[in-house]
Amino acid sequence: MRSSNPALRDSTFLDVTTGTVGYGTEPMTLNGTVNRTAFLLVLTLASALYPWSRFFASPDSAAILPFVLVGGIGGFIVALVTVFKKTWAPVTAPLYAILEGLFIGAISATFEQRFPGIVIQAVALTFGTLAALLAAYRSGLIRATENFKLGVVAATGGIALLYLANIGMQLFGLKGIGFIHDSGLLGIGFSAFVVVIAALNLVLDFDFIERGVEHGAPKYMEWYAAFGLLVTLVWLYLEILRLLSKLQSRR
Repeated sequence: MRSSNPALRDSTFLDVTTGTVGYGTEPMTLNGTVNRTAFLLVLTLASALYPWSRFFASPDSAAILPFVLVGGIGGFIVALVTVFKKTWAPVTAPLYAILEGLFIGAISATFEQRFPGIVIQAVALTFGTLAALLAAYRSGLIRATENFKLGVVAATGGIALLYLANIGMQLFGLKGIGFIHDSGLLGIGFSAFVVVIAALNLVLDFDFIERGVEHGAPKYMEWYAAFGLLVTLVWLYLEILRLLSKLQSRR
């Protein structure tokens, strides 16, 4: 079960099903995972509204900088804890959703100020992509074959390395990799490619969750699987937001 999502790697369900169950004796279910995912999305949206309202009450980037730092860094730390302590997912997954909501709300507000209407477009495209790929996966139109998984994992890894190289260059005072942020044709093409890869990760997540249910993973893995799916959705939303901003800046 290969997945490029670090929260839903190949051995995750295998590890928990061969170990001891510490969160009830009931197995993981698909409906339970869907419900947990919906709950995490509601938490993310609710927490995003606070920095959003703070920014538009006083449009100052400095006012929302703490939300970016706390949400971004805190969310990353909680995500790592969740990955290494899966049994904590019933607590850490909601906490991650709240922290990511603060981060997304702050970032979205700055994009919305510059490009009015861009956030609702990004949200609609994100959930539209989720619904379309879920329908395609359930109908068998898209299958998570081993070659498909290998291609998506390789592309995702390449993107991650490129982003890390860009961050490293900027930390050392260098200009960084221009086309990542550039609104030219190359920059738009790169962002479109990243959006496609992020969307295809959803297919791997669907397949991974389905296999986890088949393997009878413990109940707490519903929270963990929902957390992993939220990680992909957050990435997809941010990349769509970036792509739309590049397109609108050319007008």
